[in-house]
Amino acid sequence: MLCIRALRTFSSLGAPSSSRALTHVLRTTTATNSVTRTYATHFAPSSKDEPKATSLNVDNNVFKTYKPVSPGIRHLRRPINDHIYQGKPVRLLTACLRKHGGRNSHGRITVRFRGGGHKRRVRLIDFVRTEPGEYDVIRIEYDPGRSAHIALIKARDANAEGKTKWKYILATEGMRPGDVVQSYRMGMPETTGMHRTRTVRPGNVLPVRFIPTGTVIHCVSLLPTGKALLVRSAGSFAQVVHHDESGRYSHVRLQSGEIRKVLQNCCATIGRVSNLNWKGRKIGKAGRNRWLGWRPRVRGVAMNAKDHPHGGGRGKSKSNKHPVSVWGWATKGKRTRKPGPKGPKNSNKMVVRERPRGKEKRAGGS
Repeated sequence: MLCIRALRTFSSLGAPSSSRALTHVLRTTTATNSVTRTYATHFAPSSKDEPKATSLNVDNNVFKTYKPVSPGIRHLRRPINDHIYQGKPVRLLTACLRKHGGRNSHGRITVRFRGGGHKRRVRLIDFVRTEPGEYDVIRIEYDPGRSAHIALIKARDANAEGKTKWKYILATEGMRPGDVVQSYRMGMPETTGMHRTRTVRPGNVLPVRFIPTGTVIHCVSLLPTGKALLVRSAGSFAQVVHHDESGRYSHVRLQSGEIRKVLQNCCATIGRVSNLNWKGRKIGKAGRNRWLGWRPRVRGVAMNAKDHPHGGGRGKSKSNKHPVSVWGWATKGKRTRKPGPKGPKNSNKMVVRERPRGKEKRAGGS
């Protein structure tokens, strides 16, 4: 009894804030009688009044948040990607990256606010995929040079060697180790019916003419022998909406809502690009942007008059001028793009319908 009273007296004399902090850091589980640290938790937004997952939204918006033991991780939020490989990339499929700090060969800054950052190696992605045959997905990896994840694939051909045997491709949403992908760029199988439909699987490369209407695609090429140029960032996708009867062009709706013509001999990859929740991340602190190679972005009104049109003067004033960029281009709604859909006549013949802007965009047009 004396020991219990002494402990109660000692606990009452201790600082209440420290006891609350200790209780917040350590959570005791009564089932196992063990103490577990809870510095990171899973965050999922409320699912009330939300539609069920569709083929375009496979993963739930689940992020990882952290206990704010330091200011830098108070607002940090990262997508949960437990399937990402934790090791190093294949050295054969990488190249060294020489940094230039945003400067050209004369030493003049051509890209502002770049410099520093972590040391990287460029992953060599195969955007052409001309080799036929089945490839096995070995693992899903992180790529510091892009927002999407990449997949390491291995050819089943026993005679393949080097870069023909091992390749990096953009991972589609839901792709996991053990999946099989194939490229039909050099020709489709002669079978018809159900066998032909089996080629339309996520990760497979097909000519646009053989992709059914309404199929979600990415990595769209604009030349029959060229590499994929469109729809390559995380979570992006396009959709085949129409095939011309002439057999020359197909209509593809891009992520922005623009509908453009694509030659039917061009190729595209089935599925949506991986890392769907990348846009929902939060950097958390300025230092993490420095790790990514971005220097501080300086406001124009904080510069001298010789450095920016908004610079100079007394106080925070831009001298009653219209907002412009550092090169003097208007930045508040004025259209400056000349060779666009609404530019000179017939400047972009491939655009069937331009992306919604202004009132049409606010009304939800697509």
